[in-house]
This record gives sequence, C-alpha cells and structure tokens, in this order.
Amino acid sequence: MGLTFLVGMLGAGEPLLSAAAMRGNAELPLTGEIKTGVLAVQVDCRGGGTLEVTVVPVGLTFPSECVAGDVRSTYNEIRLHEARGAGSVRVTAPSGVRWALTVEQPVPGTR
Repeated sequence: MGLTFLVGMLGAGEPLLSAAAMRGNAELPLTGEIKTGVLAVQVDCRGGGTLEVTVVPVGLTFPSECVAGDVRSTYNEIRLHEARGAGSVRVTAPSGVRWALTVEQPVPGTR
C-alpha cells in the first residue's frame, strides 16, 4: 500500500522546503531566508518509532510519534519577531520510518 502524504498543502505561503519519500536521518537546507512572522512546519510519517524535527537556527524542536501501517501528521508553528536568514531542518528518525516534510512562511495577513 502506498503512502498518502498531505505535506505541501499548508496553505498560502512561501515554501521554504518540501521533502518527500525520505527515510532515516537528514539535514536539509531551506530554499529561502527565514523572515519575521509565522514559520510553519508539517511532517507526515509512517513506521514504528519517534521522529524528531529541529529547525536551525530558530530553535524549534518537536517529536512526532510514527506508527507502522498508519500515516501520522504533526503540525507546529512559531512566531518569529526577527529574521534569521539562512536555515536548515534536521530530522532524526529510525531507518524504518518513512517521512515527508514541508516548511513555509504564510503570506503576511493570512494568519
């Protein structure tokens, strides 16, 4: 059975990262600068274990419990009062966990 990930459907915003069909650990650079305002992160995962997401240099870190046979989604956002410039997302996950991730900054006034 294939995975159906909802990632990439956060809404009207500037996408900074979209990754699909990933496994295990990864560190991925953001494609744009981190500006002031809301930074939204959604991760979908499947497989047994805990996945951890860290947005560098923002300091946002959160776990997501992944389950074999089921896609789990976790959404987090943080409001930034100063720009951070370049950044990356670090994901730590067991090798048997498949995941997808989207990071975006909503257009001002849409949240």
